[in-house]
Amino acid sequence: MKRKFRGEFRSGCPIASSLDLIGDTWSLVILRDLINGKTKFGQFLDSPEGITTNVLTDRLSMMEEAGLVERRKYQDKPRRYEYVLTAKGRDLHPVLQAYCRWANKHIPGTWVPPATFMRKMRA
Repeated sequence: MKRKFRGEFRSGCPIASSLDLIGDTWSLVILRDLINGKTKFGQFLDSPEGITTNVLTDRLSMMEEAGLVERRKYQDKPRRYEYVLTAKGRDLHPVLQAYCRWANKHIPGTWVPPATFMRKMRA
């Protein structure tokens, strides 16, 4: 199922609106990977959750459209792109940190994130 962000939200509720933007199964995982330094398509595919290429393409496109990531060409032949967080995307870092702290406290067996992930992100 293709997701496109069209700037349309179900309501003015900040939680519902945030979920309309990043509440699918994959967006937060991709954001996690970006925060941890992944930038290239193949690097995202190597994550242990096993995202498929079509879903990854769709989510990166949606996140770019929503202003969370920026796509930058790094090679001409063949044409290849890398993805970097925008300021809007970086502002989600504390949200992901809070998810980690909650999960580590309440869900047995969850990984403790790297200390670099739990530190404040540089602007």
